[in-house]
Amino acid sequence: MIIDCHGHYTTVPGSHTRWRDEQRAAFEAGVAPPPYPEISDDEIRESVQDSQLRLMDERGVDLTIFSPRASAMAHHIGDESVSALWARRCNDLVARVVGLYPDRFAGVGQLPQSPGVGIERSIGELRRCVTELGFVGVNLNPDPSGGNWTSPPLTDRSWYPFYEAMIELDVPAMVHVSATTNPNFHSTGSHYLNADTTAFMQFLESDLFRDLPGLRFVIPHGGGAVPYHWGRFRGLADMLGRPEPAESLLGNVFFDTCVYHQPGIDLLFAVIGPDNILFGSEMVGAVRGIDSRTGQYFDDTRRYVDNVALRPESAAAVYEANARRVYPRLDRQLTAAGR
Repeated sequence: MIIDCHGHYTTVPGSHTRWRDEQRAAFEAGVAPPPYPEISDDEIRESVQDSQLRLMDERGVDLTIFSPRASAMAHHIGDESVSALWARRCNDLVARVVGLYPDRFAGVGQLPQSPGVGIERSIGELRRCVTELGFVGVNLNPDPSGGNWTSPPLTDRSWYPFYEAMIELDVPAMVHVSATTNPNFHSTGSHYLNADTTAFMQFLESDLFRDLPGLRFVIPHGGGAVPYHWGRFRGLADMLGRPEPAESLLGNVFFDTCVYHQPGIDLLFAVIGPDNILFGSEMVGAVRGIDSRTGQYFDDTRRYVDNVALRPESAAAVYEANARRVYPRLDRQLTAAGR
């Protein structure tokens, strides 16, 4: 079985996106947003059949861990009430996709984060996603301000109540920022990768996993700069009097394969190793074009992973077992379905 740990609902029905525009305009005008539109099951089927599902079939992916579109989370828009309603609508829509295609998708939730609002205020939606919608994880934004980084580091104790709820519910979080309003940063080209790297360094400097050993994070996009600069992180750990990153972090931190060229994938596996890597593609996502050098889609990451020539047991871990281990609720769902 091949599980893609990183998929976003980027092909939502147009009425969902239009309602978001109306919600934002209503907030700016100081009035209530219009009612959320009726979206039929047929509209949802149409939105995924010729995109996500077709590509999964073409690339041999059995199941995708599926979440709302990351760049559209936009926690910086409006206030807490705006983010809470938007998160609920996005999560409910993903849940409908999962309900229509339970053998192909597993849900991951968006949180109602908002700048200046404590993360503990997101625990309620976390619980709803897991206990009511059957989701297997959440996306956690370390920068709900949209590129201004006004929140405390992920290792600050203000995050601990949320982490304790994650441990209680036995779900991981993918560390995933959203769009940026800061013109210095391209959202997917630099802001995403900066955040991945920043999160890892915050973890390295802290005792977070000593305090909360049951906590699990997936750092996407191959870990940003982490594998490429592993020697720098090891050296910084030594200078700071911290333990080796492999010893202190890799029991709790995992990486995906959303790296869009063969040398990058080769480096990821050489440095991190298959025990901490989950197959992921981010499709349909940030990079949708065809590589002129190969004639293949950039985000067809299975081709790169297959070319690493892993041992069968390592390939099985990357493609399936690691996802089931990091997302134990997914494992239980699959086991109950005889998979």
